[in-house]
Amino acid sequence: MSVRYPIAKGPQEALTSPLGRAVRQREAAALAGADVEFVREPSGPPFATRGAAEAAFAGLVDAEGAPQVAPEDRYCELIEMAAPVSGRPPRAGQAEPDFKAGRRWPRPKRMLQTQWRLTVAYWRPIDPARNPVAAPQARAARKSAERLDPAALRAMAEQPLQPVKPQQPLAIGLFEVRPPDAPHIVMPDE
Repeated sequence: MSVRYPIAKGPQEALTSPLGRAVRQREAAALAGADVEFVREPSGPPFATRGAAEAAFAGLVDAEGAPQVAPEDRYCELIEMAAPVSGRPPRAGQAEPDFKAGRRWPRPKRMLQTQWRLTVAYWRPIDPARNPVAAPQARAARKSAERLDPAALRAMAEQPLQPVKPQQPLAIGLFEVRPPDAPHIVMPDE
């Protein structure tokens, strides 16, 4: 049996009042009346232990070692995430030696703790306002003489890179070579 994922605008709505449920993208798009994307997002407060999270979300997730949720309703999952202890992320870079109390390195400070969060997998309708029409590629805009406003630059920076032309298949393999005196022959290169 396949998982039937809810169709909603956010993870909380997916838990409480979804538009419907679907297994495949085309089913979800038909129910939502728009294109959809599959997302997995955290929802709810963090918990210090898995047991506390299981108790809070009883009926949505399986308890440790005992399946309680029907196979088609398994769109929620508890995951363990790292959270900073002091509210700030640990410093990056090389540690400096500290010759205190006869030791070269100080005792490490615990900078991260783990917390349990509920993640919800669901189909989200694609909002046309959130996904604007593709802006021109930066390489083409760079050649034009007009100045771009900040919103256009931001749209160009957020879109994925697109190739100028489709990549051609390789005529020969990575470890093969054509000898200069017989270009019609492909030889392995060792």
